[in-house]
Amino acid sequence: MGNSLIALGGAFLAAGLLARAGRRFGLPTIPLFMAAGIVFGPNTPGISLVDHPEDLELLAALGLVLLLFHLGLEFSLDDLAAGGKPLAIAGATYLALNLTGGLVFGFAVGWGTREALVIAGAVGISSSAIVTKLLVELRRLANPETRLILGIIVVEDLFLALYLAVLSPVISGTSGLRAVRDVAIAFLFVLVVVVIARKGSAVVGKLLATPDDELLTVSFLGVAILTAGVAEELGVSDAIGAFLAGTIVAATIVAPRVERLVLPLRDAFAAVFFFAFGLSLDPGDATDVLPVVVAAVMLSFVLNTLAGVAAARLIKQGPQAAARISLTVLARGEFSLILASLAAAAGLDPRITPFVGLYVFILAIASPVLASRPNWLARVISAINLVPATR
Repeated sequence: MGNSLIALGGAFLAAGLLARAGRRFGLPTIPLFMAAGIVFGPNTPGISLVDHPEDLELLAALGLVLLLFHLGLEFSLDDLAAGGKPLAIAGATYLALNLTGGLVFGFAVGWGTREALVIAGAVGISSSAIVTKLLVELRRLANPETRLILGIIVVEDLFLALYLAVLSPVISGTSGLRAVRDVAIAFLFVLVVVVIARKGSAVVGKLLATPDDELLTVSFLGVAILTAGVAEELGVSDAIGAFLAGTIVAATIVAPRVERLVLPLRDAFAAVFFFAFGLSLDPGDATDVLPVVVAAVMLSFVLNTLAGVAAARLIKQGPQAAARISLTVLARGEFSLILASLAAAAGLDPRITPFVGLYVFILAIASPVLASRPNWLARVISAINLVPATR
């Protein structure tokens, strides 16, 4: 037990110290937590805090559950409806460009259908955590394009819920009637939870309601983990179960308190999730996938620029807004790593893990750096007249 506690404590401390050092340069925490797992993992020389990544499997799963639960808390169909037609078109355009590009890319590099579907999601969906953090840190919340950026993130969140529900039974390798049954069960589970969120929020609110923060924390953790476990048993994936649990709690009277209480838990255990993912990465494998990763990064940059241009045109903004949209939503992070984890658990091509890990690492660092300096891209967009300049 002592060795396990030392390993866990060392993992937290290493991830925290490395992330603190990176913060001085304005870097997000996700790639730095991964880097801590790589540096102090079994695949690199020096100190190895955890020799067997599976030792952190349960805690990493809890980090994933809390990440998706918090996302569900923040998700709002009402916000999506309030955004109107421009928001829906911008989000759909972004997803269509990036997911189609990711799927074609997956096939082009020789992966099978299941692997290509994972790559499509990993390449096609932004990091909500990094994007929202960027908007705050760059003080752009009042910018005219910010509402559209947040709208794209909301559309992505909705799509992610549906994508995970369908993808989990597909990548498990089932076929024929069993595959149809598994997808039907996934959609039925999603439908039941959505109905509970819309119609049964008062009952759930009474179940959770207590003036004691300690008891409220224990209760909402029970809801999140139990729903995630039921989802996993039904073949839906614990991630989508946790997300849907968050949407249920979001509709209750205790939602603001739960959101405040879950944040430190989410941050702590999410660090374990990213650290554990880093443990599974072997730097030696990076050389094998580096050319493919570079091609994927370039593809994402082009597709995100086109999506940013389309979004700026929708709201009648100029090249500056197009550049800010493109570079802000370029970040990839938690969702890509979740999909890579699902692929690894399903026994898909082992190259997916190092590919997604390096891809996320590059874009999670590049996006904040580029988003803080959008003028060069704005000049390029203006020079080739993709977006007319505003007066």
